[in-house]
Order: sequence, then structure tokens, then C-alpha cells
Amino acid sequence: MDFAPVLHGFGVVLEPTNLLYCLIGVVIGMLIGVLPGLGPAATIAILLPVTFGIEPVTAVIMLAGIFYGAQYGGTITSVLLRLPGEASSVVTVFDGHAMARQGRAGTALGIAAIGSFIGGTVSIIALTLVAPLVAGFALDFGPPEYTALALLGILLVATISSGARLKAVIAACVGLLLATVGQDGFTGAERFTFDNLSLADGLDFVPIAMGLFGLGEILYNLEERHRAAQAPVAVANVWPSRADLRQSSGAIGRGSLVGFLLGILPGGGATLSSLAAYALEKRRAKHPERFGKGAVEGVAAPETANNAAATSSFIPLLTLGIPANATMAVIFGALLIQGVTPGPQLVEQDPDLFWGVVNSMYVGNILLLIMSIPLVGLFVKILKVRAAILATVTVLITLVGVYTVRNSVFDIGLVIVFGALGYLMKKLGFDPGPLVLAFVLGSLLEDSLRRSLLIFNGDATGFLTRPISGTLFGVFLLVALLPPIRAAFARRRAASEPVTAPRDNTKELV
Repeated sequence: MDFAPVLHGFGVVLEPTNLLYCLIGVVIGMLIGVLPGLGPAATIAILLPVTFGIEPVTAVIMLAGIFYGAQYGGTITSVLLRLPGEASSVVTVFDGHAMARQGRAGTALGIAAIGSFIGGTVSIIALTLVAPLVAGFALDFGPPEYTALALLGILLVATISSGARLKAVIAACVGLLLATVGQDGFTGAERFTFDNLSLADGLDFVPIAMGLFGLGEILYNLEERHRAAQAPVAVANVWPSRADLRQSSGAIGRGSLVGFLLGILPGGGATLSSLAAYALEKRRAKHPERFGKGAVEGVAAPETANNAAATSSFIPLLTLGIPANATMAVIFGALLIQGVTPGPQLVEQDPDLFWGVVNSMYVGNILLLIMSIPLVGLFVKILKVRAAILATVTVLITLVGVYTVRNSVFDIGLVIVFGALGYLMKKLGFDPGPLVLAFVLGSLLEDSLRRSLLIFNGDATGFLTRPISGTLFGVFLLVALLPPIRAAFARRRAASEPVTAPRDNTKELV
């Protein structure tokens, strides 16, 4: 591996402007993580108009900082208020808040900060080594391979997504349908435009993302924050003892590995990684009954894993052009707006952006470690601001921001429509993530599929004759058939078990 571009990437990061925006990104990320419900996807969507006047490298460095900074910010409310600021911090609530009730809130936050730093750093080192190999491998990708990869990505997101699987599949199908709005790229025919000129070029990503993740999340979480009104737990000593560090060292190591591997998978992401890391530690523990009652490993493992996953999810985005989760889909849209197309050629064609973003994560994780503890008191005060005030300001920024993208009142209407849709989806238990990811991947899927059929003269079996696309379709079938197969085995096992006759209590009653 040639390390010259890697070293040059550090020079890009250390430019004063890039350093400043890296700092801005991680601070905003921590702040957003503290505010329950808004999340990095919504924040990045809201800030998309701000990135227009910034250099692409600088913009993505800031957006990346928001993403991994939010992973730690969500820990603060999980520990102090038993209210996860991020979905990936839900597991931290179990033991983090229990430690806070025992007077060990500072220890929980300190372990979370150290675990987040180690997990993120390990994942960045692995990203540095693995990403160029993935990019080199991806050079062999053609339309058939991208078709299979897009299908697999949508399926994984729909099946691994939080919430009911059927609802996730329905949301993904809606996203694919929305991706077809506008002119057909091959024939020029208009589809689902209803003779509206504003829809002739298709639906724009920005109002959809800002509506579903911005306005929709704000509307939904207003009532959630009102329900969760309680005083934060006091924070004392924030530095963990040697015994705590020794006890959590194994959990931090395993969480780094689990987070890195699951973060690469489409649909994996920080939430799934934190759940898997917590489950692994509880299964390995000699005394699993400690978990949920203030086990330090129950904080270290998920917090390490979610930061490792936040970093490794950049691998499929930057090297394959495939966003692994909803936040990556929004960053993908930001790159396209900046005129940058993520994919196998990015490492060679734009090494400043690729290595600048990767190496900025080293700096960002150090900044997070330095700032996380001193800023806890400030974030606790922010938690006391009325939700209605914060929501009003955020909605105003969202509407003004989407208007500035194309100076279009129609886009403001779209934000309101998709905001209402996002609110209803959350109320009905639908995760908006699969919809947005399917919308982003829909154009790639359609174009690649139709180009592939032209290459194969309409013979769909041609996908199976190519090694990479054939393997990916095999994985697709495995993922699609695994749930019904497992359900069938579970039914057979339940049917084969002897039925215990109910006890007759009539004599006792008499």
C-alpha cells in the first residue's frame, strides 16, 4: 500500500479551515446527540444548504464530524436522564442510568468517552487499510454487479431495520416508487408527474430528507420530550478507576471489532452494532445478572461499537457509492450536490477528499475525547431548554434552508408533505430509514438493471454467469429466504414439543 496519499491527507486535514469545520462538526454532533430525537440524519439534512458555499472536502469533514460526534452525545442523556438521545444509545440506558443512580454517572460517561475514542480510532485504522482494497476490488464492478449490490443493500436495510420487517419492506417499496418520479432516463417519457413541471426532473433528495428526518422527527419527538421531563442526575468524578478500566478493557476490544464489521454492512450501522456488542458481553459474562444493574461492560461495549460502526460505514459509501444507513444516504446526497460521485474511482480521482475525510476522523476523535467531559455541564443545561422553543427554531431553519437550495416554494411544500409523512410513519411504527435509502438506491438500481438487460440481450440469467454478481445474488437469496426458513423451523419445533395438559383446579375450588 502506498502511504504517500495517506500522509498527504493529514496535510489536508491540518489546514486551518478544515480543522475549524472538523471542530464545528463534532460540537454540533455532540449537541444533537444530547437533544433526544433530532439525530445526525436530520441535522445533516437540515444543514445541506449550508454546505453549498463550502469546499467539498471541508463540507464532508464537517458532516462526518456531526455523525460520529452524535454517537457520544446521545450517551449523556442516556446516562443522566434515562432518555437515549440517539437510537444507538438505547442499550446504554440499561446500565448507564443504573450506574448514575448508584452515584457513578461520571464513571459511566468517562468509560463511554474512552470506549468511543478507542472504538473510533481502531475502526479508522482498519478503514485506512481496508478501504483502498475494497476500492480496487470494486473496479471490476459493472452494471450487473451494481444491480445486485443495490438490491442486496435495499433488502438488508429492510430486513435488519429497527421495527417490524414487513413495515420496513413497505417503506423501502415506497422509496423505490418515489425514485421513479420524473422523466425516464432511457425513453424521456414522464412518469407520475401529473403534468406538474416541478416534478419533471424528479423528486429532489433534499426536501425528502429534510421532511422525513427533520420536520417529521421534530413533530414526533415534541410529545416524547414532554413525557420525559425529569431532572438530570448530578455528575461527580468523571474519570474511571483502574478497576473499571481493567473490567471494561475486553468489552472495548470486542466492541471495536463488532462495530467495525457490522458498520460495513448495509442496514447494520451504529444501532445494530451496539445491540450486538451488548448481547455478546452479556452472553460471555460469568454473572449475566449484573447487566441492567450497573455493569460497566454494559456501557463500554455498546458505546465502543456504535462509534466504530459510525466510522466503518464510510467504507461502502466512499468506495462503492452505496450508503450503509440513513445518515450515510444523506451524506451521499451532500456529495452529489457538491459534484462528487462516490465510488471505486474516488480514491484515485480525488485522493484529497478521500484521505482528507478519513484522516479527519483521527483528529475528530481526539477532539471528542478532549471536549466530552468538560462540556457535560453545558449540555445538561441545554436539556432544560423548553422543547417547544428548540423545535420552533429548528423548523424555521429547515424551511429557510430548503428554500435556499433552488429558491423554490414547491420544495417548501414538499418538506411539509414529507414532514407529515415522516410523523405518521413514526406514529405507526414505520422506520423512515429504508424509504430514504431505497429512494437513493432506486435510480442506481433502475439504471444498472436496464443497462444490464441490454448487455445480456434481455436474458436475466446473465446476472448469474458473472462471478461477482452471481455471488451477490446468492447472498440476496440467502438473506431473503432466511427469515421464512427460520420461522418454519420454529413452527415445526413448537409442533413437535409435547403439549402439557392444563392443571385441573376444580377440586381445589370445591
